Amino acid sequence: MVSVVQADLFASQGQTAQNSVQPFSLQLLKWIGNKQRYAHEIVSYFPPSYGTYYEPFLGSGAVLGTLAPKRAIASDVLPPLMGIWLTLASEPQRLLRWYRSRWEAYQRAPTRTYERIRARFSRKPNPADLLFLARACYGGVVRFRKDGHMSTPPGVHSPISPESFARRIEVWRERVRGTVFRCCDFEEAIAEARAGDLIYCDPPYHDTQTILYGAQAFDLERLFAAIERAKARGVFVALSLDGTKKSGRKLVALPTPPQGLFERAAFVHCGRSMLRRFQVGGASVADEVVSDRLFLTWS
Repeated sequence: MVSVVQADLFASQGQTAQNSVQPFSLQLLKWIGNKQRYAHEIVSYFPPSYGTYYEPFLGSGAVLGTLAPKRAIASDVLPPLMGIWLTLASEPQRLLRWYRSRWEAYQRAPTRTYERIRARFSRKPNPADLLFLARACYGGVVRFRKDGHMSTPPGVHSPISPESFARRIEVWRERVRGTVFRCCDFEEAIAEARAGDLIYCDPPYHDTQTILYGAQAFDLERLFAAIERAKARGVFVALSLDGTKKSGRKLVALPTPPQGLFERAAFVHCGRSMLRRFQVGGASVADEVVSDRLFLTWS
């Protein structure tokens, strides 16, 4: 069951956003838990002014891309993923070459090419292969076995053309122009933030995302402690966590955060679960509507 502290937050603070934010729907990467469709709703709860923006669980960068901050530090713990973002910032044409060469091979022999790229990535993880796999795999569910090998089959869709991907690179390059990308643990990134800065945390889902790279070792209590220290320094912190599933009938139980850590909370509608669709082999997920809890350290 949800803790009394969390229940009080939802009951007493309301769910009114602070700003109106324009949606930004152009994905660069597909990724499990991708928040591209409703990132604008999350951003609408952010404070109207802040210093440097931090996103220590970057993934597909949906919130970063929607916010397009003037100054940002964006990071994640997966080196091949961060290799994609670093290349976007420094050598965007190289990013396009990576995608084009794999896309062209895929057109000649889709299944065989996908399996070859996936096997090569599993042997030696690298950003070039992950870039194509993330766009070509089933539903963008980049799924890893316990031994670290990616196991997601190819998607039923055709990966976008290099020309379409080139347009995405151009748009995203502009939106992250003020961002510095790093490969590091979330605790290290959060520790850098100072008074007036803003941090948005989107960690692996407590209930379902143990299939993510490194998620098996993720410790929510350690994240709570890092957020508590940041709040004490005067940093604004927003945290997305599991909320409701099965059209609101199941509320995901979570460890209780430290007393007084969060001042406000809201439910953010996430649509239907792509992970669940993958798990049931493409069957209907009409009853798998989910929402996240968004916790804020300021009122």
